[in-house]
Amino acid sequence: MTDRTRFVLLMVTAPILAYTLVGGLLGRVVAREGTYQHLRVFEDVVSLVNTNYVEEVEAERVMQGALWGLAEGLDPQSMYLTEDEAREYESASVPDEVGIGVTLTRQYYVQIVAARDGSPADEAGLVPGDFLRSIADNPTRTMSTIRANQLLRGAPGSTVRLSVIRGNAAEPMDIEVERSADRSANVTSRIVAPGVGYIRIAEFDETTPDAIASAAEAVGGQGATKLVVDLRGTASGAFDTGIASAALFTDAETLVIRETSEAQQALARGAAPASIAVPVVLLTNPGTAGAAELFAAALVDTERAETVGLRTAGRAAEQTLVDLPGGGGLLLSSTRYLAPSGAPIHRVGVEPAVAVPTPMTELGEPRPNPDEDPVLDRALEHLTAMPTV
Repeated sequence: MTDRTRFVLLMVTAPILAYTLVGGLLGRVVAREGTYQHLRVFEDVVSLVNTNYVEEVEAERVMQGALWGLAEGLDPQSMYLTEDEAREYESASVPDEVGIGVTLTRQYYVQIVAARDGSPADEAGLVPGDFLRSIADNPTRTMSTIRANQLLRGAPGSTVRLSVIRGNAAEPMDIEVERSADRSANVTSRIVAPGVGYIRIAEFDETTPDAIASAAEAVGGQGATKLVVDLRGTASGAFDTGIASAALFTDAETLVIRETSEAQQALARGAAPASIAVPVVLLTNPGTAGAAELFAAALVDTERAETVGLRTAGRAAEQTLVDLPGGGGLLLSSTRYLAPSGAPIHRVGVEPAVAVPTPMTELGEPRPNPDEDPVLDRALEHLTAMPTV
């Protein structure tokens, strides 16, 4: 078989195999949007390349590009993975390696969704929306977040070189960030104003619901009759822990709705009644993602809380890895979550009741004074107008 014949066979069959393997997930799209017609166009393009391209075609390389392009037309959490990346996705992280404390997505380049409190990324001044143009001198234009996370990890105390673009900056800035283990608490609390407790949730995990309950009890014991719950930059954690945490605040029967390509399922709360009844304001920004968005959407949609800040990230989907013949796979968003009303969260986010813009500082400039927080100040004003239960 000649290289050109092999190229044609690979390029014509690969997209068809991809559509077949994802089955129900894309099947309705195929029927609804005439995707078979697009496949015929793809076949014509392959024929034109095979006939007219002057050099020998590297079949595997071009096929990977085609599959990458297919996934690029989906949401940012769906992607084509090479065989090595698929293996990395399914394997546990190396115990003696640590990262820099970021959650990533893709938007042309690899992009930061959030940097965890006190993490190396946070200390370096990285913020939601920053683009990583390269990681350890590896360009990210066609890099998956799986590969990006792999490059960010390493031995504690080692450094990784990042080329960062913020906002409309014409040129990136290169910085070195030291890798270290995360040691910060998931939930912290304090009294932030007379009668107002402040609960900061940095991450959702299986301990978070109990930690929130304990924090609410602690500030309540100090006289708090209203709460500010800070979800800014909270982007990691399992979805079910966000749902379980929301159940502490509301007795609503349905907290979120899980949707697949085939059906919707309302997720009901557990038997235990809500234990936190005081008025609540949530602080959100574009770094509020995943479990934190489900938590926020459940409380807002059931009229249990209002939000102050900025729209959340719109990352409320779970992915499934679909293996492809010959290695590699498609990581596809196969499940998404909706607010109790049925309103979408994924790729939409949760809109704040009170929008408070956050000024953007240039990378490398002094960080804002932590004692000056206009979003928190506006939330306290908003809480003042809310009646005490």
